[in-house]
Amino acid sequence: MEEIAGWVAPVATMIAAMMTAANLGARLTGWGFVVFTAGSIAWTTVGFTSGQTNLVASNAFLTLVNLVGIWRWLGKQAVYEDGAKAAQEESRNSSSSTLFTATGINGMSVVDEAGKQIGHAVEALIECATSAVSYVVVASGGVAGVDEQLRAVPRRQLDFNCDQMSLRIDRDAFEALPVLAAGHWPAQARSS
Repeated sequence: MEEIAGWVAPVATMIAAMMTAANLGARLTGWGFVVFTAGSIAWTTVGFTSGQTNLVASNAFLTLVNLVGIWRWLGKQAVYEDGAKAAQEESRNSSSSTLFTATGINGMSVVDEAGKQIGHAVEALIECATSAVSYVVVASGGVAGVDEQLRAVPRRQLDFNCDQMSLRIDRDAFEALPVLAAGHWPAQARSS
């Protein structure tokens, strides 16, 4: 039993860490916490069988934390995502305006005028007084977030579609927009 738990514990912990770090939605994150729970139970077993009280105590606590994660991500957050997705789908089949979720902006593909992917949306900044989108931060270049460049694209230079955003400017005009400094985004986007 100790040998099996000794293998399950680190493997489950590593897999769960990748699942939750990927942040690919409530369900995958929730299942990451399920796997974390299996890992913490396995670590607790290793602690019991090897007489390591500190390992037992810390992983008993982590099991409780993981159960909260399961409740939050497979329970509450999944219900929120389901409701938003239902409204989005219903709007596509109705005569009212088609909707997409505000949280869906993060990660949404951004294409240029020719329809070629230029990057993805990171965040939308909304004006408090008007509730209008002021600008969208678009990430381009790099691999897995490393060496990417962020640019603030004014709302008037974007079309919001249900599954992607389309630039109303060409690739050269997009690349002429200033690259944002890490952690220092402007109060207003500059036009190209």
